[in-house]
Amino acid sequence: MKREDVMNILDWKTKQNNVEVPFFPARVLLQDFTGIPAMVDFAAMREAVKTLGGDPKKVHPACPTDLTVDHSLQIDFNKCAIQNAPNPGGGDLQKAGKLSPLRAQPKKLPCRGQTTCRGSCDSGELGRNSGRFSSQIENTPILCPFHLQPVPEPETVLKNQEVEFGRNRERLQFFKWSSRVFKNVAVIPPGTGMAHQVNLEYLSRVVFEEKDLLFPDSVVGTDSHITMVNGLGILGWGVGGIETEAVMLGLPASLTLPEVVGCELTGSSNPFVTSIDVVLGITKHLRQVGVAGKFVEFFGSGVSQLSIVDRTTIANMCPEYGAILSFFPVDNVTLKHLEHTGFDKAKLKSMETYLKAVKLFRNDQDNSREPEYSQVIQINLNSIVPSVSGPKRPQDRVALTDMKSDFQACLNEKVGFKGFQIAAEKQNDIVSIHYEGSEYKLSHGSVVIAAVISCTNNCNPSVMLAAGLLAKKAVEAGLHVKPYIRTSLSPGSGMVTHYLSSSGVLPYLSKLGFEIVGYGCSTCVGNTAPLSEAVLNAVKQGDLVTCGVLSGNKNFEGRLCDCVRANYLASPPLVVAYAIAGTVNIDFQTEPLGTDATGRNIYLHDIWPSREEVHQIEEEHVVLSMFKALKEKTEMGNKRWNSLEVPDSVLFPWDLKSTYIRCPSFFDKLTKEPVALQPIENAHVLLYLGDSVTTDHISPAGSIARSSPAAKYLTNRGLTPREFNSYGARRGNDAVMTRGTFANIKLFNKFIGKPAPKTVHFPSGQTLDVFEAAELYQKEGIPLIILAGKKYGSGNSRDWAAKGPYLLGVKAVLAESYEKIHKDHLIGIGIAPLQFLPGENADSLGLSGRETFSLTFPEELSPGVTLNIKTSTGKVFSVIASFENDVEITLFKHGGLLNFVARKFS
Repeated sequence: MKREDVMNILDWKTKQNNVEVPFFPARVLLQDFTGIPAMVDFAAMREAVKTLGGDPKKVHPACPTDLTVDHSLQIDFNKCAIQNAPNPGGGDLQKAGKLSPLRAQPKKLPCRGQTTCRGSCDSGELGRNSGRFSSQIENTPILCPFHLQPVPEPETVLKNQEVEFGRNRERLQFFKWSSRVFKNVAVIPPGTGMAHQVNLEYLSRVVFEEKDLLFPDSVVGTDSHITMVNGLGILGWGVGGIETEAVMLGLPASLTLPEVVGCELTGSSNPFVTSIDVVLGITKHLRQVGVAGKFVEFFGSGVSQLSIVDRTTIANMCPEYGAILSFFPVDNVTLKHLEHTGFDKAKLKSMETYLKAVKLFRNDQDNSREPEYSQVIQINLNSIVPSVSGPKRPQDRVALTDMKSDFQACLNEKVGFKGFQIAAEKQNDIVSIHYEGSEYKLSHGSVVIAAVISCTNNCNPSVMLAAGLLAKKAVEAGLHVKPYIRTSLSPGSGMVTHYLSSSGVLPYLSKLGFEIVGYGCSTCVGNTAPLSEAVLNAVKQGDLVTCGVLSGNKNFEGRLCDCVRANYLASPPLVVAYAIAGTVNIDFQTEPLGTDATGRNIYLHDIWPSREEVHQIEEEHVVLSMFKALKEKTEMGNKRWNSLEVPDSVLFPWDLKSTYIRCPSFFDKLTKEPVALQPIENAHVLLYLGDSVTTDHISPAGSIARSSPAAKYLTNRGLTPREFNSYGARRGNDAVMTRGTFANIKLFNKFIGKPAPKTVHFPSGQTLDVFEAAELYQKEGIPLIILAGKKYGSGNSRDWAAKGPYLLGVKAVLAESYEKIHKDHLIGIGIAPLQFLPGENADSLGLSGRETFSLTFPEELSPGVTLNIKTSTGKVFSVIASFENDVEITLFKHGGLLNFVARKFS
């Protein structure tokens, strides 16, 4: 960092939002879906460096890089009935004897006969009759925290892990190769836990100590929810794959000196409010205030009342209100938590002394020394009520008491973020289905997916145990969940399984169908078991607005399942409650969840656990031995991971037949020196898009539709639909990802006039899949641009939202405004981000998108320079080249970050 940068930071009052400062994070965190393209790029860069005459052995990450394999999990099995497992995509591996199936036999492991054991080592009559437990995978035991006696893993976990390893064998081998040949790379194998939770429980240092030098822990990574560690006093946020690769290569993350908003928390929440309600309340408030692109730091008397897991849950949601990060400084609560999780006491003392010396420690007894902020806002925790969020966006909070009326209003509203436009005479339609020998009725609002999943709140024992206690009381009251509802429980790590098991609530969750299916992203990214044909037919027949309820942080329409139109975010206990109710069209205050054996109505308040109950069970069962066991499990790996064979080579031996790992084409035309910027001449518009086009619309995600170009590619290589896997799992294959770019069924292209992954190839007049049209344009040598409205590229940070368009031949995007992370990605891959002048857009300029567009870049390109575009109709108008600094211009001139770094190594 230069002296000028330091002075700019000291002069923050006048320089915030106006200057860029370099930031060198202490470490990088990758999850496998976004991490695999980064590691593939590193492997490909070695090839490119060798081609240019350099030494490929020099290509290594410059800082500690942890990659957690947590997104590969798919729910092939759920509930106690093991479903017909799809071919795991690597089915031939089993036939060839390369992957032996697990042979797990159910057995009960007593807890050494001690009658004083408070743990649920013996799952009791309920566990024995359910047949849901079997012996554990080697080196991955659940331990009774009181006697350290192994408790068997649920059978479903074992079966899902078996399929996961078979399906993703090529990817896992590539990860293991990467961890061996690249310095500073560590891989956390599958079955360990979610990246965010492993980051909290295992990877985080809070204060780094290297060569007698102390400095604060900080992290960036390829996921927007890296911010979870902000609750532990660690500066961290998601910057997307391309920027993360820059940090891995020793370049700083360029950061506009942000405003820091102080959020003062006062008061205390009422007994029925969970940390998720606090999250949703704070999310809505901060979004209304407007904190996009800012830092948020929490202070005030209310902070001391929040546990670390409450803080991390709040911090994890900050991308949903647009902040860069949401920071809770280290205080006494933090130190107690770290001691509780096994931190060395001497290190804790050193950490406390250091943080106090550099004034980074929050003294909750002295509020007179609060920092000075750019802006201060206040939130009274007393004002927060139980709530959910939906039906299509995380920021649309709905008070639980208003849920029924709000859903009915959504049925009436025209199609939009809060509307489905169902005709009044159709709103009470009921469709009967037959499932497993019984008849059920589906209607608008029927819950068909209920998932307690690994993102956001499964790090929080209070809400997870609340869900377990609610399940226990529900089962004891004779309540149940209808069998056609796809229920699942995917904890953030084995830690959660520990305390759910030891507290005795796990069998009750399983009884309701919330059986542990594995550790990793599942339902939230569309990796759920398919709905039954009976449900699918009923939804189609009645054009029903059915619902998914999940304890995650993303609920965009079509994300969970194409046919589930309404999705609500809720706390884990409310997910269980809505699953029991079977509908979101219910008023919990006045309508019962069901009846007991005597016919008595059972209401939500009858089975809702008190805060005292939850606190007591948390104190008894979330214990130190669990954290130690998790660390041991992480370090030892598991049998399947440890037995994976990988090549011992400097360069990765690419398999040309592989449909998972492929050397990308980014370096195909790489020259020793960059060529001069080329003009864009007679470019056609590939897509004409509106406002708020998210990276979910652009980047391939979720399942691969059978009629899509990606499916055709895989079919031509001999794969069946059951072997397609997901786009996330195939992010290491640019051929699949390019075909999946703009393949979202909810993409609204104005050329088509309705949601569809289609566009018009203007030279021929054909309506084609986006990839097929782009392929024709490239064969004809025609460059492409994209027209868009406001907030182009909002949502999750995804490098393939830039890489995909680049490989489709897109040279520039012309939009009214951009999400900053996505704009940075466009520059980082070599796409010009152009912006309409203030007050102008395609409509006001009379553009139809059917014209061709031409522009020339000046030789001395500068930040914010105005360029002229000429169309084939003779219209000339000005746009802004949305480069913010000289570094961005340098990267663009090199054709993107990857080319720039490859040239440096050469």
